[in-house]
Amino acid sequence: ITWYQSATGKEMTNQTSRILVRGETLWFLNVTKEDAGKYVTTVRTPTWCYRQSTKLVVDQPSAGCGRPRTVGKDLTNGVPDRLSCPLNDYITKLNSYNVTSSITWYKDCEAIENRNGRYTYMKTKLMIAKVTSEDHGLYTCTLTFTLNGVTGSVSETIDAEVTVEYSLTPQVHEPANEIIKAELGSSLTKLCRVFVPCVGWPIVDVVWIVNNDFVSSTQASDRIYTAEQKQEKPFQGMWLERPLMFSELRKEDFNVNYTCRAYSARGRPLAYFTLLPLDPDVILPIGMVSSGVVVLFIISVTIYYIFKVEIVLWFRSAFPVLYRDKDSDGKLYDAYVAYPSPCSSGYNTDVENFAIHTLPQVLEKACGYKLFIAGRDCLPGQAVVDSVEESLQASRRFILLYNASTFCTKRRTCSNNNNIRMHKVLLEGSLKAILVELEEISPAQLALFPESLRHLRKRQGAVCLWKNQRQTQQWRTCLNLSASLRFWKEIRYHMPVR
Repeated sequence: ITWYQSATGKEMTNQTSRILVRGETLWFLNVTKEDAGKYVTTVRTPTWCYRQSTKLVVDQPSAGCGRPRTVGKDLTNGVPDRLSCPLNDYITKLNSYNVTSSITWYKDCEAIENRNGRYTYMKTKLMIAKVTSEDHGLYTCTLTFTLNGVTGSVSETIDAEVTVEYSLTPQVHEPANEIIKAELGSSLTKLCRVFVPCVGWPIVDVVWIVNNDFVSSTQASDRIYTAEQKQEKPFQGMWLERPLMFSELRKEDFNVNYTCRAYSARGRPLAYFTLLPLDPDVILPIGMVSSGVVVLFIISVTIYYIFKVEIVLWFRSAFPVLYRDKDSDGKLYDAYVAYPSPCSSGYNTDVENFAIHTLPQVLEKACGYKLFIAGRDCLPGQAVVDSVEESLQASRRFILLYNASTFCTKRRTCSNNNNIRMHKVLLEGSLKAILVELEEISPAQLALFPESLRHLRKRQGAVCLWKNQRQTQQWRTCLNLSASLRFWKEIRYHMPVR
């Protein structure tokens, strides 16, 4: 790249403190009247040669501190506004040289201090917090820099006028970047509402855009059309409205963005809405399905509550592979059967006969369980306490048989093994207990029961023989020994899997 002065034809070279050649840019650091004229730049490549002529006009300085040529700018009264320094090309070029520069603003030859009063420097802009009538005048921005050891400056002047009428950036209130659902074949009208903060009558055009095309038709005969722009003038502002109308929605109208844009000198804000097909009415099917599920759940819970015992027993017999082999746990007995012994105050021969004769006939012979029954399976000469402790540890369940008179008195005639069993099971919870209630217990009789037994009976309930017998006395004389009897099923439900 080579620079020449057209009048002399001489190549331009660097002149200390005056002229500097930097590639495609010719810098005049101290302009004189003699510098006016034409300058030619030549760019040579391996295949081409390019020439360009530039005319430099040198004006005499004005009487004041401003520039002979000015740039006009209107400031809006009563609102924040700004002035932009027209020296961006210089700043960009200096930045490409990694040369720092600074800007100073002047108003009518007086320097404006940054952040002093209503003025703030913001890069190449002068921000005015709130414009008043006193802000009119000449504003000069001066760019100061040091290039090749020489400090230079360049300035531009802005002639600012304060206007009472103003217009700010329009605000699109509707649509609000939303989704609208409509039915295929129906008609639709959507309003675009724009507010313009202003004093006076601003020039703002509101338009609808679909697929990058303006909707210009106002004829109702067209399927998609608009209407003339309407405006309403409240105090310090203006509302503008323009509708977008569909006489009949078609499939191609859906999944499309419909944009409303406001064109003004202050900006071109926009907003849109997306049209989607109306969702099918799924409330009724969902309601019916949900109601059906709820009803089915209630019926299932009711059936399970009523037939829980039968369901569990059937599941055990139908899917035995799902249950762990109980014989591998090292236990010898499926249940330890306890009842009032002859030496205790609650002893009853009917309870003893039930424990020794009736219970084994069903649970052992018919169902295959192995029971340890106190009074039947104790070894001769073995200490009672030792026998009870060993047998409990070797058992998987603890069955306690009692009737209405078992705990009818607080008097204890001897130290019996029932106390040991009940303490072990009812308080410690070392074994799962099965309470077998042979007779109906009145509240007065229940009050005499040990507290641990009352707590366990309240928490888990008892298998009541008297509920399964039509007459209370039948269990003593002609008890049904069929394993399918509800009473025996309840006991098997609590017993280990067989």
